[in-house]
Amino acid sequence: MYLSIDIGGTSIKSGIIKESDIVEIVDKQEFPTNAKKVHGTGIEKKIVEIIESYKKNYDIDGVAISTAGVVNSSTFEIAYANENIPFYTGINLADTVKKEFNLPCIVENDVNCAAVGELHYGSGKGYSNIFCLTVGTGIGGSIIIDKHLYHGASFTAGEIGYMKINKKDFQDIASTSFLVNRVKEITGLELNGKEIFEQALKGHVPIQQIIDTFCENLVEGIVTIFYLLNPEKIIIGGGIMEQTEYLYPIINNKIQKAMDGVLKKNIDVSFAKLGNNAGMYGAYHLLKRYLADEKSTF
Repeated sequence: MYLSIDIGGTSIKSGIIKESDIVEIVDKQEFPTNAKKVHGTGIEKKIVEIIESYKKNYDIDGVAISTAGVVNSSTFEIAYANENIPFYTGINLADTVKKEFNLPCIVENDVNCAAVGELHYGSGKGYSNIFCLTVGTGIGGSIIIDKHLYHGASFTAGEIGYMKINKKDFQDIASTSFLVNRVKEITGLELNGKEIFEQALKGHVPIQQIIDTFCENLVEGIVTIFYLLNPEKIIIGGGIMEQTEYLYPIINNKIQKAMDGVLKKNIDVSFAKLGNNAGMYGAYHLLKRYLADEKSTF
């Protein structure tokens, strides 16, 4: 039985992976990260507490961790983390788990884990080459080639939030933060993502126009990704993308208008299926593959 943990700047989610005809997550729990208060060492301590709690009721064979930050995929060390999780860089949760519990553990970036989860259990099932785009406070990306993560030379491949579009960072013009800030600037309303779409569905024209601009900016990035990597499928995830019925027709229409000639027939864009559980599913799959590779070396 395996424990999967997803560490974000706001919350830490965990659950036991139940392996049967289908893989599912049971006994899910969620805790506030309090990252700016407890810092990286506090998160390390919290992970130990979570594992101890689960071990009281389950015989755990390994721990899979999905986390915010750049992760060295060879050593599982946090290679870089921004101000959302202070003093997280340099921490190695896999070493901590091994030292405290003598359990195998893998650690991977959360967007990479989400992409692996979607590839094997979600919208990417049946494909080999995908790009996963997550839209939240910022924008993250992950590249999968021949069913394997592509990390890049310094483990930052797919960090498209920093890609320049019209001289601005992609995530500054096509994230949930952009929507929230733009709505406040234009209408004076302080709304979260869900509330923004509620107002749009009620016919609030300025908010509808802001969402249209958001989609226009997002599509510029999507089309750039397609021309560069030519994946079989581009999967869009993140909390805001749960507004599928509203967003998909707009995004798809704009993609068709933006693409040139015959290539527009080849681009396949869909929304993520696993929601907030994608990272835990993906981390679990990577742990299983890691354990299989370890056995094959003997």
